[in-house]
Amino acid sequence: MAPTPFGRFLAKILFIDLDYRKEDPLVNSGADSVASVKTYVEREPTAGEWLSRFLLTKAGFQRYIISLFPFWNWIFHYNLTWLLGDIIAGVTVGFVVIPQGMAYALLAKLPPEYGLYTSFVGFLLYWAFATSKDITIGTVAVMSTIVGNIVIKVQDQDPDIPAEQIARALSVIAGAVLLFIGLMRWGWIVEFIPLVAITSFMTGAAISIAAGQVPNLLGIAGINTREATYKVIINTLKALPTAKLDAAMGLTALFLLYAIRIFCGWMTKLQPQRKKFWFFLSTLRMAFVILLYILISWLANRHVKGNAKKAKFKILGKVPRGFQHAGAPVINTHLLSLIAPDIPVTIIVLILEHIAISKSFGRINNYVINPSQELVAVGFTNILGPFLGAYPATGSFSRTAIKSKAGVRTPLAGLFTAAIVLLAIYALTSVFFYIPSSSLAGLIIHAVGDLITPPNVVYQFWETSPLEVVIFFAGVLLTIFTNIENGIYLTICASAALLLYRLANTKGTFLGKVSIYPASADAVYWRDGGVSETYGPKGETTNIAREAYLPVTHQDGSNPQIAIQSPYPGIFVYRFSEGFTYINQAQYLDALTAHIQASARPTILARHDKIGNRPWNDPGPRRGKPINLNDDRPFLRAIVLDFSSVNNVDTTSVQGLVDVRNQLDRYAAPDVVEWHFASISNRWTKRALTAAGFGYLSTVRTRNRAHWNPVYSFAAIGDAAVTSSDPKLRDEEHGGDEIQSAVPGARRRDKGFPEKVSTVLGQNRPFFHIDVTAAVESAIAAAESKLAFVSSVSSGEKVTVQADLKD
Repeated sequence: MAPTPFGRFLAKILFIDLDYRKEDPLVNSGADSVASVKTYVEREPTAGEWLSRFLLTKAGFQRYIISLFPFWNWIFHYNLTWLLGDIIAGVTVGFVVIPQGMAYALLAKLPPEYGLYTSFVGFLLYWAFATSKDITIGTVAVMSTIVGNIVIKVQDQDPDIPAEQIARALSVIAGAVLLFIGLMRWGWIVEFIPLVAITSFMTGAAISIAAGQVPNLLGIAGINTREATYKVIINTLKALPTAKLDAAMGLTALFLLYAIRIFCGWMTKLQPQRKKFWFFLSTLRMAFVILLYILISWLANRHVKGNAKKAKFKILGKVPRGFQHAGAPVINTHLLSLIAPDIPVTIIVLILEHIAISKSFGRINNYVINPSQELVAVGFTNILGPFLGAYPATGSFSRTAIKSKAGVRTPLAGLFTAAIVLLAIYALTSVFFYIPSSSLAGLIIHAVGDLITPPNVVYQFWETSPLEVVIFFAGVLLTIFTNIENGIYLTICASAALLLYRLANTKGTFLGKVSIYPASADAVYWRDGGVSETYGPKGETTNIAREAYLPVTHQDGSNPQIAIQSPYPGIFVYRFSEGFTYINQAQYLDALTAHIQASARPTILARHDKIGNRPWNDPGPRRGKPINLNDDRPFLRAIVLDFSSVNNVDTTSVQGLVDVRNQLDRYAAPDVVEWHFASISNRWTKRALTAAGFGYLSTVRTRNRAHWNPVYSFAAIGDAAVTSSDPKLRDEEHGGDEIQSAVPGARRRDKGFPEKVSTVLGQNRPFFHIDVTAAVESAIAAAESKLAFVSSVSSGEKVTVQADLKD
């Protein structure tokens, strides 16, 4: 884009040279010799173009508003089949969430009814904002444990603050942050939490929660279950002799839960035709076990008449009917200052559990979630939930798995679950009075057991990335020996550090040329005298070889017996393996320079006539010894950089390229090294390179390339862009008819150029190429043109000298 007059005036005042590029018009272009060539000049992106992506338009605003309510995309297609599937799934989850919700509320140091409130609000609100049909928002074990830890920590500093106030305030603040992130469409930040951090966190938290519930399972009192997990385990083992009757209620409940699941799984294999029946029976095992132990507890404690302390074993006690704690949450600056240090871990856990679960089930059931919209849903739920008494809620793995397997069809199933929870809040609270606390502890242990990463998965991690397995176990061990929060921070920070280390220490690769002969195993029988469609008669090939470029060191695992050749003497092909930024540019460019100077000779060997003029880092031979003028290394001619793994560059990396170019130009002086770039996919990267003088021929260097005729990659355009008419290419879906062009009157030329062609990349950027092969071809053509030019000049000078001698 040409600068405006005002821009030129301003640049002149600031001493900015706007015409620093001095691009050559490329009058002597190879494209000029091709008939019917349509000129294509590549235009660079501008800052205005980039900013225009963020400008608010009416259509964009409408799309944004519609995206906030995804249910508009499917609600008008709702039908009876979907309704039946949603009712079955919603009711099934409802029977599971009631006992789980009350049990998890106890983990959060809250009365059990708060678990029901939280579950109700999550199911009631999520469907309107959901992009996942499977996820269920409500109480979860890990988040409840963290809320409980925060409650204890805050009450240690100010015992007068009720636990409910702390939990509700925490929910509002965390929900507001998540809602803001979601509304701004910054959901991509969740990608900074890797899988190894998620699995480590879930495993460590599950072990910590299970260990903390063992004292309640056995009826052991006096153990601080919020200490480090290893201390809880040690103290529990010491106190085993003090176990009470509660152990009978807890251990048998835990055994029964696992027994039912194992039995149903076994029957599913024996009776695959009744798979659904055994699935629902297994799913409802929690509700069945809780109802069974409520009956047992009522038979044993029906004499207590509302006084839970008189029971023979610890029971849940009175659960208020209805929404007794509805109202605006109390939030003040004093409370905010106390919970502020724990807000980050709360937000991380809310994001981590929900997004990880929703993505996983989206992949399983073939749909894609919108992380930003999911954060809107979670944020909105956690903001409004506390007004009905809810505490922080997020996605539940176990209930989501149940909902998915139950055949849920749409997010609307949450309304039917909410109806079941509402029924429990108003009609079943008197029954909940007799729930044995040890049975609830068994239910929690059973539920969190599924969160522990199986050994086979850890082994797959080891096969994929051994270093990440170290991070996994480090996070688990730190969780066990300190707390859940430290485990989360460690795994996230360690994963980020590993990523930065890999980026900073990445190694580039020099590529060499090999000839590839693609063929099936059966196609090579021509060696035995047969005739092949691919190879033709014995000993005769039909131009099937193609060039490919492989690492010269075979570090990619390619066959080391294959000889890799240099594409041309003095031409080097270098591939950036993992981006090209300020973090790793020094590693790349130092290796590039060292290899080239070791493999190519300077154009002038005796560059310094005096010893004192030689640089300290290249002193040459020892005093008294001559320079080796028989150096048989090739001259440095060109460098091809493969940018296939590079998306963005920065000022540091581009400046590094400029410095290396200047260094190698001095090495090759008086010649000039050509720089070719292959597979650049980002227009802004091209702009950055051209701003540094790459990609085009400047008028300053034209005198060094008077012989040069650039080589471009052309492609057919318009009517000439037809599909192949190879008779072997048949459309099986249309009766085996030959595939023909959809363009009327178009025809294919087997040889030469099509009727109309144009360069794939701009003719004003002759050093940017579509791939490595095109870049190498261009570099070789330039080198051979130069050799031919030098040879013709030398011959002309020789003829002139001979003529002068005759005269």
